Amino acid sequence: MQHHLPAAATLAALFTLTACAGEQGAKPGGGSARPDVPVTGAHWTVESLTVDGRKTAAPTPTAYVEFAPKGAKNQAKGNFGCNHFTAVATVQGETVTVGEVSMTEMACEEPVQGFEDAFRETFEGRLTARVADDRLTLTAADGDTIVLAEQPPAPLVGTKWTVDSLVSGETATSLPAGTEGRAHLTIGSDGSVHGSLGCNTFSSTVKTEGDKLTFGRISMTRRMCTPPQMKLEQALYGTLGNGPVTFRIDNRTLTVTAPFGSGFAAQAEEKKTAK
Repeated sequence: MQHHLPAAATLAALFTLTACAGEQGAKPGGGSARPDVPVTGAHWTVESLTVDGRKTAAPTPTAYVEFAPKGAKNQAKGNFGCNHFTAVATVQGETVTVGEVSMTEMACEEPVQGFEDAFRETFEGRLTARVADDRLTLTAADGDTIVLAEQPPAPLVGTKWTVDSLVSGETATSLPAGTEGRAHLTIGSDGSVHGSLGCNTFSSTVKTEGDKLTFGRISMTRRMCTPPQMKLEQALYGTLGNGPVTFRIDNRTLTVTAPFGSGFAAQAEEKKTAK
């Protein structure tokens, strides 16, 4: 025998089922969980800082932040404008929490030093993150903000790579004082390479095979260099001019290492983005 519920009872049962279904997708306490703001896996170049209501454009294109995906220690790394850094960082919903920071200790010239200090002081603690139009805005509790622009991964060929640190095994060290931004190289699609070793310009050829680069005979100018420039030049020449080297590109960072463990790291020249 079939039993028919009264219309009122049917409506009541329907409302009960709907309420239960809604509760299954709800977060305890009433709200649903917000997805993490999409900051990981990208290279974010710092465009400007606003501190105490005063906006300052980044004086150098080397200031950047990269956030590691979850499961990769949830750390951040980057450059404050002159010095490299790593930091303990977590992303939870719209909140980025920056903890302990480790950084190199190279003295920087103004206005880079002032910008670096302000950037470092703002990039700490709990920050509210917002991503829109390929830009990331990090806002501190006091209202100070960091605005960053997303940059695409850089190809090996056709990119101007500016050397920003020397490498020895797993350790990266700052460039000799006064040589920042001087050394760079660009590899052409025809297998040519040209640039500067920190004082003298150079040109050569290069063959790419897997993760190996083999440079041909290096032709250089013969300018007189300061001792720091000469130190950098000798280090770079020693890496490029001694047979095949290993290279790795991590988004917009190129690392070149010689068989004996020394080498250098370089940053891709940032592309201009429309505001």
